[in-house]
Amino acid sequence: MPQHPPAPLDKLLALAQGYAEFAMRNIGKVPPTLLANSPTGFIQFVPGSFKDERAKDNLANTARLICVAYEVTAAVLVLEAWMKMAKPGETLDLTEPPSQAFDRREVVVLTGETVEHSEQRLLPIIRTDAGGFFGFGEHAGPKPDNFTGRFAQLLPPKRPSAEGIELARAMLAAMGVTKERLRGKAEWN
Repeated sequence: MPQHPPAPLDKLLALAQGYAEFAMRNIGKVPPTLLANSPTGFIQFVPGSFKDERAKDNLANTARLICVAYEVTAAVLVLEAWMKMAKPGETLDLTEPPSQAFDRREVVVLTGETVEHSEQRLLPIIRTDAGGFFGFGEHAGPKPDNFTGRFAQLLPPKRPSAEGIELARAMLAAMGVTKERLRGKAEWN
């Protein structure tokens, strides 16, 4: 049976997972990162700060501007996060945020999208007894299929106009986000 080449989003998600593992092994954490494909090449954006809610909003908004400015065709956000899950047969307790939950789990979240579809992957972080990174486990819960929030729907629903593209590029330039800063390497060893 002939094998089909992986779809652009599949390739980008695999690249994002490799990036996350590389970062965990070498610096012990995953900086929030946007990885994207555009007609002009590969894009990588890592914000300068991610310390509070405003910085998280800024990352989401900057990622959306990048997607418009460079006509991104596939994008993946790589984020380290806390997660909590409902116990079997119970409903999820939403009274406290996952970061404060006693039974929270540390994960890397890959949220990818194209105009046609989106896909999320949860990579549970396994740590050694000393707290170092051991590897990623398998997510044993339900497959995430309804991702909403500030980091969802990064790509515009329709192709941006030439004026929209220029406006987004001007806004990014005013923020110091230049084409040169966005050109990363599409492979990590």
